Amino acid sequence: MSAPTEKNRNVNVITLPGLVNPHDLSSDRQFSMNLARGLEVLRAFSASTPLLGNREIADRTGLAKPTVSRLTYTLTLLGYLARDPKLQKYRLGPGVLSLGHPLLASMQVRQLAKPLMESLARATGCTVNLGIRDRGNVVYIDSVRADSANQHLPDIGTSRPLLLSSIGRALILAYPATERTAILNYLKVQNPQDFEQCRAFWEADVKRFTAYGYCHSQGDWQKDIHAVAVPIRQRPDEPPLAMNCTIAAHRAQKDRLVHEVIPLLKESVHQLEFSQGLH
Repeated sequence: MSAPTEKNRNVNVITLPGLVNPHDLSSDRQFSMNLARGLEVLRAFSASTPLLGNREIADRTGLAKPTVSRLTYTLTLLGYLARDPKLQKYRLGPGVLSLGHPLLASMQVRQLAKPLMESLARATGCTVNLGIRDRGNVVYIDSVRADSANQHLPDIGTSRPLLLSSIGRALILAYPATERTAILNYLKVQNPQDFEQCRAFWEADVKRFTAYGYCHSQGDWQKDIHAVAVPIRQRPDEPPLAMNCTIAAHRAQKDRLVHEVIPLLKESVHQLEFSQGLH
């Protein structure tokens, strides 16, 4: 068996999922490029673009159109895509939903967090979300929607950019220093312009978190939404989580989030950690 190349050695020491470009792994004999391409096709769909044709998928993924055609044909036969014959376009199929449910059902922290989130939402009038990192985003694994003025309808599976949201920045800060650096480097390489635009938000929250233990978004992601977030301690073998409280901007006057909501949010997170035996 031949010795691994320098590129493969670098790949093998990566511990955080989702921080590599599949095309950088073309020389890794253990890596299935066909599987990676199929998953990239599934990731091309979003809540705002639920219906896509082969050309649109090719544009979004960078894959050749003949490759996309073979993948969408295969994924449709397997139930992961559904084809609209009139529009000749595709949408995600039930198979994708079936893949996600076992993960959510196995996350005990969701069951422990739910009553705490509901109590926090009632006490603050905020929408409360529980999030985990997925590549360069935070994805919500649970949500209690209490703020009816929030028009962005957070829900399970909703994603937000890591650097542009308080919960995303709290998640980055939950990682050890080496892994935190890897995430920041990934974000910088993926989109240098967005990284520079978010740098001030990140640096301000690093100082805020160091001094006060929370992150704060004052319309960073959406101008009409303010939010505060706190990371949740997890065991070393589990990915970090974070919880946030979001509220319509017009209801966040007089530093209400900082003075009234943050203490309650921190207490909820403390109780969640305690219930998992982390205190």
